[in-house]
Amino acid sequence: QVQLVESGGGLVQAGGSLRLSCAASGRTFSPYAMAWFRQARGKEREFVARIVWNRGITTYAASVRGRFTISRDNARKTVDLQMTSLKPEDTAVYYCAFSGSYNDYSISNEKSYTSWGQGTQVTVSS
Repeated sequence: QVQLVESGGGLVQAGGSLRLSCAASGRTFSPYAMAWFRQARGKEREFVARIVWNRGITTYAASVRGRFTISRDNARKTVDLQMTSLKPEDTAVYYCAFSGSYNDYSISNEKSYTSWGQGTQVTVSS
């Protein structure tokens, strides 16, 4: 079982930047991919970005492409999300997710991931 803990959320003005981090722990940490999702109040959780661990291949939602960057550190067992040019509509709880193996689910489908963090709040003021 992999445990995930997010950090780095907070309040920022529109146009600003934040860096989220997700730390993984567990006896066997062998990710196939890790991802970030977010959930705004009153809305469904949505895909933000994913990185295939060994190959470093990244995928982004259209709404964040060019503004957010996902990266991983294998030695530290962390996956980060650098967010720039933040907008009020980026306000949400951000969740880290873990996938231990390839599956047939779409990368934006929550079912593709087997472990989740508790989330960290990001609030962007206008």
